[in-house]
Amino acid sequence: MSPRIALVTCRPGPEVAVDKDLPRLEGALREAGADARTVVWDDTAVDWSAFDLALIRSTWDYSWRAAEFLEWTRKCQAVTRLANPAEVVRWNADKRYLGDLAAAGVPTVPTRYLAPGDPVTDLPDSHDYVVKPTSGAGARFAARYTPGERETALRHLERMHAEGFTAMLQPYMPAVDVSGERALQFFGGRLLHASRKGAVLAPGTPFDARKVAHPRLEPWTPAPTELAVAERALAAVPVPAADLLYARVDLVDGEDGRPVVMELELVEPNLFLSLHPGSVAGVVEAVLGAAG
Repeated sequence: MSPRIALVTCRPGPEVAVDKDLPRLEGALREAGADARTVVWDDTAVDWSAFDLALIRSTWDYSWRAAEFLEWTRKCQAVTRLANPAEVVRWNADKRYLGDLAAAGVPTVPTRYLAPGDPVTDLPDSHDYVVKPTSGAGARFAARYTPGERETALRHLERMHAEGFTAMLQPYMPAVDVSGERALQFFGGRLLHASRKGAVLAPGTPFDARKVAHPRLEPWTPAPTELAVAERALAAVPVPAADLLYARVDLVDGEDGRPVVMELELVEPNLFLSLHPGSVAGVVEAVLGAAG
């Protein structure tokens, strides 16, 4: 019997990007003999038990519906295999996981967290910094500030706290304006490909403005130091390595020029297959193996 695979996405909307890779992946899986179809995660008519594998792909509205989405992962996993697993999604959906990585010795962007009700008394006064929510995607509700924009940053924090978000406060890493952000994509336990993009947060862009999530994207060959940091980050994930079907590690250069983790994407990372068409076969192989 052909493996039955659900490629899980979300409903289209004004704040949701189009997953250009989804038709390509669905077609490649069908050509390989799978019964693959694209389904929406919150479609109540879907019988998830009818699939051998539910592969989370572009559920790009989950960050502002986090509780509902996490409940769906739990229910879906109860009746079929979910990739990545619900416990991985739950851990990774809250960017406070960066604190776990740092505690494990993984080089990360220094991060401070401000939950609703926490006093805000010491915003940086000597360097640019970033404010963003711990639950977010595509730079939603993220902004870059200079020390002179304290009042604007405070209004940003007040808005997030009013909506129930915990905020992250990070120094802006100026090297991203020069060397960009590198995304190392792993699939089936091995490096699939890597990409580099330019800076997302331009000075003066309001936090509630829509951002270009992956500007000036291009293929990238990771340096050994970048690969080593990415592998350290994956080794620190609190689940067995075999449970991770896919992962993307986003790196920037720290003050010393060495790579540090900006984000670890284990929920619904863009695979950038249109930029790396040669990687489609590897993804198909890994997905079929997970569904078998």
